[in-house]
Amino acid sequence: MSASVNVLRLADLSPEARAQLLKRTESDLGSYLEKVKPIIEAVRAEGDEALARFARDFDKAPVDAKRIAASEEDFERAHRELEPEVREAIAFAAGNIRKFHEDQMPGEMWFHEMRPGVFAGDRMNAIPSVACYIPRGKGAFPSSVMMQCIPATVAGVESIQIITPPGPDGNIDAATLVAARAAGVSRVYRCGGAQAVAAVAYGTQTVPKVVKIVGPGSPWVVAAKRLLADLIDTGTPAGPSEVIIFADGTVDGRLAGLDLLIEAEHGPDSSAFLVTTSEDVARAALASLPDYWKKMSDQRVSYTKSVLGSNRGGILIARDTAEAAGFVNDYAPEHLEILSREPFAYLGQFRNAGEILLGEHTPTTLGNFVIGPNHVLPTGGWAKSFSPLSVFDFMKRTSIGYVTRQGYAELAKHARVIATYEGFDAHANAVSELRTRLLGN
Repeated sequence: MSASVNVLRLADLSPEARAQLLKRTESDLGSYLEKVKPIIEAVRAEGDEALARFARDFDKAPVDAKRIAASEEDFERAHRELEPEVREAIAFAAGNIRKFHEDQMPGEMWFHEMRPGVFAGDRMNAIPSVACYIPRGKGAFPSSVMMQCIPATVAGVESIQIITPPGPDGNIDAATLVAARAAGVSRVYRCGGAQAVAAVAYGTQTVPKVVKIVGPGSPWVVAAKRLLADLIDTGTPAGPSEVIIFADGTVDGRLAGLDLLIEAEHGPDSSAFLVTTSEDVARAALASLPDYWKKMSDQRVSYTKSVLGSNRGGILIARDTAEAAGFVNDYAPEHLEILSREPFAYLGQFRNAGEILLGEHTPTTLGNFVIGPNHVLPTGGWAKSFSPLSVFDFMKRTSIGYVTRQGYAELAKHARVIATYEGFDAHANAVSELRTRLLGN
């Protein structure tokens, strides 16, 4: 079994082979872009009828155009059906997620005196509306509901809605609805894929148009976001899951193997690498995988084998920490685990990652569900310039300036010089003697 897992030495890779390892599933969306165009157009033209038809065609779910929105009965059914221990776990996670994002909240406004008589600052406001995309194709994800909706409610967004594919029975996942209630959200709609992105970009008879969409999704969702980016803010790039486990020689390699499978089991389009400076850790990790596969479902085993046997996964052996960190920083993974007895010793060497989880007691599982920081993270290498989803994604800054009579003269002099140099006559006139005469004494 383990023979199907890639084991490579970073030093032996050609530039071309290294570049192949850095590629993600969403790197080439060409075929998806063409396929989603007619889907988007159908939703724009037909609204709810198109959403219902695509649910029947793509999700194999019996959805009627009059039953796109979740009803109060749906919420009550979900509460009855969901096991008490799952409801308890959702409540526990919601508490940590809410506390983290409340602590993250900025002040409403800052306002400083820049020079005598010159004041400037920022005021923070919530955006008016947002759609939270909750995937379902390879499972159900109440954790994603909380990670998206709780910071939106903490930020003060007035209109929050969830879009999620229906199940084969046409219903919305019960845990999704319970998590929505825990997050304070009551508007949930049965639509997924590219058609859901189109629905919130254009608005339909049932699904309101919003100014922003957040959340991870398949290449279909990513392609639709790209095509509709001129109509709706598509937020943090969040595609298929990806992880790098960095392990030094102080940890049990079996632990590295255990954690390597966490994100790989999301689907065959995921990415998962173990990068280690220890030959012993690499061997132990590889040898441990068959035993772990015996404790997983056939579907999850299939997903992880597909990932670890492709260019999107495997075990990479580095000569030293600098070589390992160089690859990790070039890759800029969604999740990075640092497995070491002294993880903080390495923290400064890793610059690019959506999140960094430190030490043997902090597997990605805890970060995904219950620690508190957001698990909606930049993928596809965008961790080089994007941050995790946060309250700031649901807020906007408005700059504020105020100049008194005392401060005006000095600023006007220098502003007039710059305006004249750049050829802006009205700019220059507005801070010339024309204004001085109009202001009088």
